Amino acid sequence: MSKVIHVAAAIILNPAGEILIARRATSQHQGGLWEFPGGKVEAGESVQQALARELDEELGIRVRQARPQIRIRHDYPDKSVLLDVWRVERFEGRAEGREGQPIRWVSPAALADYPFPEANRPIVSAARLPARLLITGALTPFATDASALVDRIQAATDTRPALLMLRDPEADEALLSRLHRELTPKVATLTLNSSLEHANAIGADALHLSSARLMALEDRAAFQGRLLSASCHNEQELEQAARLGLDFVTLSPVAATASHPGAPTLGWLRFHALADRCPLPIYALGGLGEADLKAAWGAGAQGVASLSDWWSGQE
Repeated sequence: MSKVIHVAAAIILNPAGEILIARRATSQHQGGLWEFPGGKVEAGESVQQALARELDEELGIRVRQARPQIRIRHDYPDKSVLLDVWRVERFEGRAEGREGQPIRWVSPAALADYPFPEANRPIVSAARLPARLLITGALTPFATDASALVDRIQAATDTRPALLMLRDPEADEALLSRLHRELTPKVATLTLNSSLEHANAIGADALHLSSARLMALEDRAAFQGRLLSASCHNEQELEQAARLGLDFVTLSPVAATASHPGAPTLGWLRFHALADRCPLPIYALGGLGEADLKAAWGAGAQGVASLSDWWSGQE
């Protein structure tokens, strides 16, 4: 295998929340496909320096605020690349294709309409996902009136976009089905934590699998919806999720939790090591909340998944 080419790439957002993509020249490797701007990290450069240089040269913009998003290694038949992707949230200048490349600002949802190199697939997922994953607690109190649950969710996501996971191991499928049906039109991003069979039966668009269900799954195509994710706790489960091409995973427990006192935890160093080898967006889970977002980003996470931090805080 030839030497791995280290590439700095950027998910660039404008004030409207659109993301900038560029089309590769037909003469280039993977020519004609769309990509996230960036380029090779030269000898002696840091990733941040390479990113600033490439975006200035390619687009004429100057990075003012950026953070790590995801790192992906991908082996093509003729080369291997390490994509070091940063999220550029503030920049100066007006973006233009200085090298003659077509560029386009698109909504995160519209990214799925453009052909990208295979290595970019996890980047597309990361670009479309929020930094926060909120997991529900006990749902039986809302069995007869879901309006209070809707109010609680909207209060938590009003100013901070989040993906919501409808989860309660003690709830029966009838309750989960009813709440899923009532919440779907009112919650922007909703994923169901249940069985594959149940999710397919009610036409769920997004499903989160337990680690046991993940390891039993043989083919992603068995899920009929769009977004598929799973809970992971070790390298073996992360490898299974990557092999199946899931859209994201949670990795836990990072820190101690009240529900599992004394249980072994990963800590940020182990989390970072596992995340760096997994080509999927990963939410850090276990004893974490809003205050841990920066630490999670620094450890290679998409963001933070939390239950008690937002659920019990609204009791």
